Amino acid sequence: MPLETVLITGASAGIGEGLARLFAADGARLILVARSVDRLQHLAAELKSKHGVEHIVIPLDLGIAGAAKTLFDTLTQRNLKIDVLVNNAGFGHNDRFIEIPIAEQLEMVQLNVSTMLHLTHLILPQMIERREGAILNLGSTASFQPGPYSAVYYATKSFVLSFTESLWEEVREHNVTVTCLCPGPTRTEFGIRAKMDHNWNFVNASMSTESVCRIGYRAFRRRKRIVIPGILNRILTFSVRLAPRRFILRVIRHWQRPR
Repeated sequence: MPLETVLITGASAGIGEGLARLFAADGARLILVARSVDRLQHLAAELKSKHGVEHIVIPLDLGIAGAAKTLFDTLTQRNLKIDVLVNNAGFGHNDRFIEIPIAEQLEMVQLNVSTMLHLTHLILPQMIERREGAILNLGSTASFQPGPYSAVYYATKSFVLSFTESLWEEVREHNVTVTCLCPGPTRTEFGIRAKMDHNWNFVNASMSTESVCRIGYRAFRRRKRIVIPGILNRILTFSVRLAPRRFILRVIRHWQRPR
């Protein structure tokens, strides 16, 4: 039986790395993509040693316009067909909208939305043609409401959730599944880079990377449309649907208030 080939973006750390370990443990061949070539090579070597499968490292900055096409062309040149696409790469920033450099915010949109969209558009037709395949997109509990002081990040994650659900309905008749993993605060490097690690929800309600990945992976394998790891995260996400919008905005503003 051919090896399952899994492409994971943002695979050098955090949830991307955690998911890579789970796919590798199931015997998959991984294509690991991120900027940090040293980290990717170290991870690939470790997983090969543990599971006996050679993995492929492609160092690439996916925050640059056109990076998705560059990656797809590399895959095509190496005759690599993707069975599972994990769109994990992304970042956030916590501050007042006018205080965050516009270049950084545009890069956030490029990485969190445009590259994810473009890469999916390039790879999905092959899955539909073969009538098999799966896509796992990284959303967030931020996908379910606006986020003062992280306005652009929350907006990008809302896009990911809406896009994923729409695709799920479009392609399920072709035996292709699309899942959105929506974790809450998770103990990864993300919170530090985004300057969110001091926020109430990161301090008091964060989950381990291992727990988030394990729950997300199991739900993905069961072909779930949306998975929200953690009881507290599920309760908070459900409560957003019931509470007045203005109240939700004030709560998120309190949680996300910059240092």
